[in-house]
Amino acid sequence: MAHARTMVAMVAVLVATVTGCSAGGASDPGAVGRTPAPPSTTAALTAAERSLLYDAEQTLVQQCMRRHGFSLAKVPERPVPEHRDFPYGLDDAAWAGRHGYGSDLQRRAMKLRASDPNRRYARSLDAGRRAEAMDALHGRTPNALSVKLPTGREVSRSDEGCTARAEDELYGDLAAWFRAEAITQALSIARQAKVVADPAYTRAVDRWSICMRGRGLAYPDPAAARARFLDGSAGASWAEERRTALAETKCAASSGLTSTAARLSSRYGDALRAEHSEVFRERDRLAREALPRAWVISD
Repeated sequence: MAHARTMVAMVAVLVATVTGCSAGGASDPGAVGRTPAPPSTTAALTAAERSLLYDAEQTLVQQCMRRHGFSLAKVPERPVPEHRDFPYGLDDAAWAGRHGYGSDLQRRAMKLRASDPNRRYARSLDAGRRAEAMDALHGRTPNALSVKLPTGREVSRSDEGCTARAEDELYGDLAAWFRAEAITQALSIARQAKVVADPAYTRAVDRWSICMRGRGLAYPDPAAARARFLDGSAGASWAEERRTALAETKCAASSGLTSTAARLSSRYGDALRAEHSEVFRERDRLAREALPRAWVISD
């Protein structure tokens, strides 16, 4: 039975589509026709391997949706390749010189979303078919699998639909993969929260703010500076954005913000990984064991 869902929800699902919990994108262009090496159980995945897993998962979801009678285009792993995250402050002067705080990349991403083939396809479906497509993609039991995060919050997902089937086929154990990815992603967010709450970081931010004021730029922290140019406020020129971004990189270096954030991120990351070593090992094992299957799927 079709559920009553909005057009906005359907578009969001089709645009976000099969990114799931995997970290990757387009397959390794040199992978076709090669015999995959036996997976290591300890080495970290390379960017190419993560991309291979991403592409394989998208391929499986796309094939599944076609079997259900729906069209689904693959979503690029990195629609705007130049985009980068700077969670503790902008520290790359070359990047800042080209993109400021990234408003140009933000506009490009918005244009790509507006012209996305999945968005156009969603709009072509009537309400009933959109609901059927949503069911086919995500299933009808959204809380079938649940995981309690280290923060105490519980997250859940469906064990039905093309997304679940693809992850189960690729990783061999949907429940284990969901648990490992949900917890390790939550720990990554926790690491950032610990860094920005650390007194050493807040002192470095204070020094950064003093440095920025000395350049005629009154911002309490890097987040406020970034928001000035990325939140859609009118009146911010490209020249001002670029000047502010470049000033931020200089102040991030001279105030010790960059080095402090790097040191704290490493410290808290190592501590969280040691505390939750079992779940990190499980995630890495599942990803490693999925690689031979991904080679076959993406070949």
